[in-house]
Amino acid sequence: MWCGQLPVKGLQYTSSCGLAAHPPFQTFSISHRSPTCSEAPGELYSQIILEKYVIAKNKKVGILYRVVQLSILAYLVGWVFVVKKGYQDTDTSLQSSVITKLKGVAFTNTSELGERLWDVADYVIPPQGENVFFVMTNLIVTPNQRQATCPEVGRTEPLGPQTPTKLGSVSIPDGLCYKDGDCPEGEAVVAGNGVKTGHCLKERDSIRGTCEILAWCPVEKRSKPKKPLLASAENFTVYIKNSIRFPKFKFSKMNVLPTDNESYLKSCRYSTEHPYCPIFLLGNIVRWAGSDFQEMAMEGGVIGIQIEWNCDLDKAPSECNPHYSFSRLDNNFAEKSISSGYNFRFAKYYRDAEGVDYRTLIKAYGIRFDVMVNGKGAFFCDLVLLYLIKKSNFYRGKKYEEVKSSSRKSLSSPTLNGNQSPDQLGGL
Repeated sequence: MWCGQLPVKGLQYTSSCGLAAHPPFQTFSISHRSPTCSEAPGELYSQIILEKYVIAKNKKVGILYRVVQLSILAYLVGWVFVVKKGYQDTDTSLQSSVITKLKGVAFTNTSELGERLWDVADYVIPPQGENVFFVMTNLIVTPNQRQATCPEVGRTEPLGPQTPTKLGSVSIPDGLCYKDGDCPEGEAVVAGNGVKTGHCLKERDSIRGTCEILAWCPVEKRSKPKKPLLASAENFTVYIKNSIRFPKFKFSKMNVLPTDNESYLKSCRYSTEHPYCPIFLLGNIVRWAGSDFQEMAMEGGVIGIQIEWNCDLDKAPSECNPHYSFSRLDNNFAEKSISSGYNFRFAKYYRDAEGVDYRTLIKAYGIRFDVMVNGKGAFFCDLVLLYLIKKSNFYRGKKYEEVKSSSRKSLSSPTLNGNQSPDQLGGL
C-alpha cells in the first residue's frame, strides 16, 4: 500500500506518512521497510534512491568556472613551481667556518707612551682570527700603576663659592665623604677602583673630600683624546675566509678564488670585479654600513658583516656565490648617550729590579666586527623521479628497501645475552 504519490512533469515522487514530496528533489528513492501509517501489518514499502544531475547551460557560469580553473593552474605553475621552486628540496642546516686576518700599521706619539708603532699584535683582540674580532681605534693610557693607597678621585669641580675647584668624586658617588666614618675600612667602592681604608681625604679647608683606597695607584685617568689615536686604522685590511657546506647535498664551497697565484690575495681588494677576493678595507665596511669611520673610532661601536649563501644546486657550482651586506648593530641613534660606543679595559704587567709588580692600564675604544653566515641550498626534488615519470617504480625500488618480517620460528628462538647456563647453551 502506497502512502502517497505526486506526479510532476512525468516524474513520480513518493512520500511517507501522507507528506507530499516537493520537487525538484535531487534523488528518487525505493527502499524496503516495515508498514507505517494506515498500512496493514505485513505490507512492505519500497524506495529506491537515484542521483540526479542538473546541467546548467549558462555562458557566464561556464566562463567563471574556467577562470577559476585557470587561476588555480597559474598559481601552481607560476608561483609554486617557477617563483618558489616547489619542485626543489632545500637544506637550511648550513655548516660554516670563518677565519679572519688583519693587516696594517699605525704610528702614535703621546705623552704617556711616547713614539710608538702599532701593528696587528697590538690593536687586534683576540689575535686568533675568529668570526668576531675587535680593532682598537682609541685609548686612554694610565702608566706605572702600583698597588698602594691613593685618593679615589673622579674629577675636580667647584663645591661652592668659598671652596672653588676642590677635590671631589662626583663621577664616583660612593667615593664622596665628609668624615672618616663615611669611608668604612675594607668596604669596596661601588663603581670605583679599590677598597676604602677608613680615611677621608680633603684639601685644605674644603668640606667635602674623597675616600682613601687601596688600589692600583694612581687611579685611571678620566680624560680621553679629542681625536682617535689610531685614526689610520681606516686603511687597515681584513681577510675573511669563509668555508660552507650543505650536508644534505654534500656540497662544499669557499669564498676565495681557487688559484695558485700567491700574489693574488696580496694585491686584490673586494669589488664587483673581484667577488672572490674577500679582502676589505675597514673604512669601506663602516661606510657601507652607513657610518663615518672617524666618528665611530672615537667612542667605538659594533658592525655586522653578513654573508649569504643562497644556492640553486640544480645549476653549475659557479652559480653559487656569496653575497655580502653590512650594518651597524649598536644603537647609533644615541651617539651622545652615556651608553653609546664600545670599550673595555686590559693591562700589561711588568716587574721592576726590586721584584715589585707594576702595570700599564689601557681603556680601549674600538670597533667590533661580527661575521655572520647563513644560507639555503636547493636541489631537484626526487618526488618527480619517484612518482611522475614512467620508470617511477624502478626508482622507488632503488630508494626504498623492503624489510620482510622474520618467521615465527626465528622470533621464538632464544637469544644469547651472556646469562645462559651450560645446559641452555647445549640445547641451541
